[in-house]
Amino acid sequence: MNAPVSQQQPRRRDGLTLTVLAAVQFGMVLDFMLMMPLGPQFMRLFQITPTQFGFLVSIYTVCGSLAGLMAAFVVDRFDRKRTLTLLLGCFAVTALFCANAESYAGLLAARAVAGAFGGVLSSTVLAIVSDVIPEGRRGKALGVVMSAFSLASVFGLPLSLYLATHFGWHMPFYVIAGLMAVMLALAVWVLPPVRGHIEGARGRRPLQQLRMVFGNRNHLLAYAFASVMMFAGFIVIPFVSPYMVSNVGVKEDELALLYFVGGIVTLLVQRTAGRMSDLHGKRRVFMTFSLLSILPLLLTTHLPPLPLWAALLASTIFMSIVSSRFVPAMAIITSAADPRMRGSFMSFYSAIQQMSSGLAVFLGSLIIGRTAGGELTHYGTLGWIAVAFTFVAMALARRIRGHEQARAPA
Repeated sequence: MNAPVSQQQPRRRDGLTLTVLAAVQFGMVLDFMLMMPLGPQFMRLFQITPTQFGFLVSIYTVCGSLAGLMAAFVVDRFDRKRTLTLLLGCFAVTALFCANAESYAGLLAARAVAGAFGGVLSSTVLAIVSDVIPEGRRGKALGVVMSAFSLASVFGLPLSLYLATHFGWHMPFYVIAGLMAVMLALAVWVLPPVRGHIEGARGRRPLQQLRMVFGNRNHLLAYAFASVMMFAGFIVIPFVSPYMVSNVGVKEDELALLYFVGGIVTLLVQRTAGRMSDLHGKRRVFMTFSLLSILPLLLTTHLPPLPLWAALLASTIFMSIVSSRFVPAMAIITSAADPRMRGSFMSFYSAIQQMSSGLAVFLGSLIIGRTAGGELTHYGTLGWIAVAFTFVAMALARRIRGHEQARAPA
C-alpha cells in the first residue's frame, strides 16, 4: 500500500530541500574543484611552480578552516536558513573577485576570501541536512547532497573547461557567481526555517561551548577521523590533473573528458554507497570502500605514459572509489554529533577537515617536484602516504559511536 499522505508530504518537502542544498553544494564544489584542472593553465600563464599552485588550493581550505572556527561560536544562535542565504550572497561576490583577478597574488587573495565564506557555507548545508532528515534516511540524503561532486565533474567541469579554453579562465567564475545568485533566490523560496536548535544555544558562552563540543570523547574521535580522511584524499587529489598532463600524456583539452566520464560513474557509485550505508551499516560500507580505494590510490600516483583510453579508465576508477568513501564517512561523522550543538559541531568539523585538507595540499606541494622537462616527481610517495592514512581512518571509524549509543549508560 502507498504511504499515508501525512508521510508523503514531509518526504516531498525533504526532497525539495535536498535538491536546493545539493545545488548549493554543487556550486561550492565546482568553485573548489575548478582550480585543479586549471592547474596546468595557471602554472603556464602565471609562470608558477607546483608548490605555488598548491598554495592556490590550500589557502582556500585554510581560510575556510579559520572562518569555520570563528563561526562555530555563534552559528547555533541563528536560524540556519538565514545563515545559509547570507553566506550564499557573500560567496557569489567572492566568485566575482576571483573572476576579476589579473595576477597570481590577486587570485591568491580572492581564493582566500572565497574559502572563508565557503567553509562556513559547507558546514551549514550539512547541519541543515542533519537537522531536517531523520537518522534512518540520513545516509541516502547525504549521498544526494554529496553527489554534487559527481555532478560538478559531469556537467560543471567540462563546461567550465570549455569556457576557460574559448573565453579565458575568468569566465567560469562569472558563471559560478550567477549560479550562486540563482541558488540564493531558490533557498529563500524553498528552504524551511530551521530554528529548533536556537533555544539551547543562546544560554551557552563560548568557553562553555568549547567544553561541550571538545569535552565529548565521541566528538574528538569523529574530528580525528575526519582529519585523517581528508588528509588521505587531498594529499593526492589536487595533483591528479597536472600529473595526467605532465606525465601520463593527457592533453589539457582532454581533461574535460576524464572528469565527464569519471563524474558519471562516481555519481552512480556514490548514490549506491548512500543506499548501502542505510541498509548494511555505514561502518561496514566505509571499510569496504576504503579497502577498495587502496589500489586506485597507488595506481593513479604511479601511472606511466598511457593512451587516452587507459588514462580514462584509471581516472574513472580513482574518482568513483576514492570519492565514494566520503559518503559513509560523512554518515559516521554526523551520527556522532549531539543534536543540541550540531551546528557548532559541524562548524568545528568543517574547520578541522578544511585545515587538514589544506595541510595535505601544502605538504604534497612541498614533496612533489618538477623536472627540467616539466614532468612531476615524487607523486608516488604521496600515494603511499594516502594509503597509510586510509588505514588509520579505518581504525578510527571502528571506535566512533552514534549519538544515542554515546549517551547510553555503560
